[in-house]
Amino acid sequence: MRAVWSFWSKPYRAGIGCRWRSELHHLLAWVLSVNTARRHYPETTLITDRLGKKLLVDQLGLPFAYVSTELDRLAEADPGWWALGKLVAYSLQTEPFVHVDTDVFLWKPLPKTVSEAPVFTQCPESYANEAKPSLGEIECVFHKTGQELPPEWKWVRSRATGWFGEENCGILGGCQVEFLCDYAHAAVDLILAPEYAPVWSHLPDKFSHNFTVEQFYLWARIEFYRCQRAPQYPGLRVNHLFSSVQEACDANCARRLGFTHLWSDIKSHPAVATRLEQRVRHDYPDFYRRCERLISLAAK
Repeated sequence: MRAVWSFWSKPYRAGIGCRWRSELHHLLAWVLSVNTARRHYPETTLITDRLGKKLLVDQLGLPFAYVSTELDRLAEADPGWWALGKLVAYSLQTEPFVHVDTDVFLWKPLPKTVSEAPVFTQCPESYANEAKPSLGEIECVFHKTGQELPPEWKWVRSRATGWFGEENCGILGGCQVEFLCDYAHAAVDLILAPEYAPVWSHLPDKFSHNFTVEQFYLWARIEFYRCQRAPQYPGLRVNHLFSSVQEACDANCARRLGFTHLWSDIKSHPAVATRLEQRVRHDYPDFYRRCERLISLAAK
């Protein structure tokens, strides 16, 4: 299985998204994420842009087996859509893969029940309709501008259940690569296609909508095609590393599976930053010194 990372430098340079405590900790996380996962999945890939390649490969020297600057195509895209880099990376895959977020560390290989599944994610999430305003906001502006939402989206929302799901994409991958690529292409088009520009102009703050387009839309497509038993995706199903968000947040369970995800703002917590420094300094001292040197040079 191929391990894939993505880094679209434009949102990071713009300070958009959940931030690390410092740029040093951002670099240290890259060192730890790549080097822990490559022990189990040596076929490593980075999907980035030219500035990202310069930082992570040319300067930091991370040992990716393959590097693509395909994300240069997003030079004119709104950096508020910080999930776009991930979606493009998903769309480029041609064989079974796991996409690993930079704040995810794989101390152990994924269980075979996960890695050999048609589709897998970190864990399922579920919400009452009123719990996440993003979904309603997007549907409202699509209606207002006369645009049609994707059929899978409309189908899952037509079921009057009072709740909806998402797939947590701290890790995402699987063996049903065609389905994952089709989903990713559709999600990218939903953001970038010219006909949708009037829709998104009504929603200038894109932060929460990234999760809706990436995670809700994935869940909607899985539900739609699984229930329809679509012949183009035989045996489609999704397996999870954790059965719920609560289990994913259980330190004992995460330790047993050898999995760490520094969700959201936890990555900026002082204690987490200290532990990150200690781990990289101990396990990868050469990389630690490179990170310090890069920060020192950037400060001059």
